[in-house]
Amino acid sequence: MTLGPVEYLLIGFPGNQFKGEIVPALADLIEAGTVRILDLVFVKKDEDGSITTFEYDAMTEAPGFAALDGEAGGLLNDDDIALAAEALAPDSSAALLVWEDTWAAPLAAALRNAGGVLVAGERIPHEIVEQALDALPAGV
Repeated sequence: MTLGPVEYLLIGFPGNQFKGEIVPALADLIEAGTVRILDLVFVKKDEDGSITTFEYDAMTEAPGFAALDGEAGGLLNDDDIALAAEALAPDSSAALLVWEDTWAAPLAAALRNAGGVLVAGERIPHEIVEQALDALPAGV
């Protein structure tokens, strides 16, 4: 099986407010074959610092997450979830998402077959890209 690059995101929701607005966008990516969910865990940190976690297929607070096509459980372990929880402020929640960039699987396979190795890579924050693009001369 050719596997595309795998990424993780920790998406915070201040005030423990999970909302379903991201579900349709994520479902579109899955349906188009752009990404494949490998694991998705929700982490909730109460004001007193206590932590609650649950898999997305058991999500009742935000309708729609349970209907997403993907895997629940397996890749993320207790240490991964504990690290995610440490990053959260009290009275906040997060979605810890691991996905495969299925769109890039053929390129990844070609790079591996050519003997290429990943030397560095990082997601550039939207705000930085936006500022850089805004600073370009018109027409570029």
